[in-house]
Amino acid sequence: MPIAIVADEFGAPDVLHPVEVPALEPRDGEVVIAVRAAGVNPSDAKRLRGEWGGSTPIRLGSEVAGVVTAVGADAVGAAGPIALGDEVIAYRVSGGFAAEVRAKAADVFPKPASLSWAAAAGLLLTGVTAFHLVEATGVGAGDTVLVHGASGSVGLAAVQLAKQRGARVIGTTSPQNALLVAAAGAEPVAYGFDLAYQVSELAPGGVTVALDTVGTEEALDVSARLVADRRRIATINGFAKGAELGVQLLGGGPGADPGTALRNGARLGLVELAGSGELKVHVGRAFPLAEAAAALELLATGHPGGKLVLVP
Repeated sequence: MPIAIVADEFGAPDVLHPVEVPALEPRDGEVVIAVRAAGVNPSDAKRLRGEWGGSTPIRLGSEVAGVVTAVGADAVGAAGPIALGDEVIAYRVSGGFAAEVRAKAADVFPKPASLSWAAAAGLLLTGVTAFHLVEATGVGAGDTVLVHGASGSVGLAAVQLAKQRGARVIGTTSPQNALLVAAAGAEPVAYGFDLAYQVSELAPGGVTVALDTVGTEEALDVSARLVADRRRIATINGFAKGAELGVQLLGGGPGADPGTALRNGARLGLVELAGSGELKVHVGRAFPLAEAAAALELLATGHPGGKLVLVP
């Protein structure tokens, strides 16, 4: 029987454990995917802690890459009909921390041959989040964009997408990740000591957009100080402080715009960008499926070293 990772109660990562589950069958408009890699995200930890409510048992994992093993009637994806044996990326799914998963055909996309399984599994959740940030703030040619947390998975994607729109990008990071941020196309600046001064020295003409992926008071205060138009500041983490400052709140937090239609509509284009090499996923580490708890514990440190994935 296939293996899945389950939590019988809300809590810390150590409540997760592997169980055998019945093999899946597709319903109409669905496919079953043998998972080759599953992305690990902060949203998984939030769901495990019960921050978004729900019931137990809990099955985590919203993005996977794998091979189609069964196809239901009328299973047509965004790029066309789906067939047995297709290598695919699926987002959004439920219960992706497993050996197999069932997905709606509309949420399944062809995996570019140029992408590894790990990179493919880590592409879409961070990709659509970054797309939401740059789209909501209207990033375009001539902008100078400040990305907070530029070495994180969402930050790196936001840097690349902003550069593709013709913007100049400055990215906050730790000194050890400066080369990674520079390789993505941003000018790295160390967070911490007088960040606003450092950024102003780099961009004496001013900053027009700020994208916050970390949610710290420093990030939001500096953004508000440097960017004149609060509608061109967006955060995906600092919801209380962001609401106080009157900036855009995006994602799954209180009072935030989830951007569901916008994010869903961006998925196929992001897959195509990744396939052409114009959008890169920096994979930090792959864990065996049974070590899902260890992956979430590393993610919680705030320094995972790149995108984390599970491999069945």
